[in-house]
Amino acid sequence: MKQLFLCSYFAGVKDLFSDYAKEKNLEKKVLFIPTAGNKEDYTAYIDEAQQAFRDLGFEIEILDIASCDREIAQAKIFQSKILYVSGGNTFYLLQELNKKQLLPLIKEQIRDGLVYVGESAGAIITAKDIDYNKLMDDKTVATELFDTAGLGEVNFYILPHYGEEPFTDSSQKTFEMYKNQFSLMLINNSQAVIVNGEEREVVSEQT
Repeated sequence: MKQLFLCSYFAGVKDLFSDYAKEKNLEKKVLFIPTAGNKEDYTAYIDEAQQAFRDLGFEIEILDIASCDREIAQAKIFQSKILYVSGGNTFYLLQELNKKQLLPLIKEQIRDGLVYVGESAGAIITAKDIDYNKLMDDKTVATELFDTAGLGEVNFYILPHYGEEPFTDSSQKTFEMYKNQFSLMLINNSQAVIVNGEEREVVSEQT
């Protein structure tokens, strides 16, 4: 059964993930892909996500798919029970996943029970196509990306950081542009979308 935990800001939903991990009885080991942050000036959220996992007792293995070869990346993903994909530039992330031919493998592993945890860019790529995110992310940094098809694991399109700085303007413009075209799923930094099979639920951190 498909198991996805999708959010805008992982550190902001740490307690939600803690509840999710207990409910699912997840093993405390996660393969952590920070690659989307490689083209970003601000990456504190990646450190915060790592700390959140550590706070919850998880062992982290970091895998930057841009700097390892395809065979190693595929082997690490194949061996993992939990895969976390960070925020950052969605187009660059997809480019690097495509270069290592990892999308089909991730889809196959999800079918086989892999728990997929996606933050921002990592959540966006679960949609059928990521082109709708071009107002929030700079597409030009992905000079080798020729196809914006995503994982296609969900039938909606995550719109992260809705109403949150510094994305207030770009998230609103994205909503206005695509609200009649796609089934947009708007989430702020305190919310997550939990997908179990074909069912989905939006949950919110208690403030």
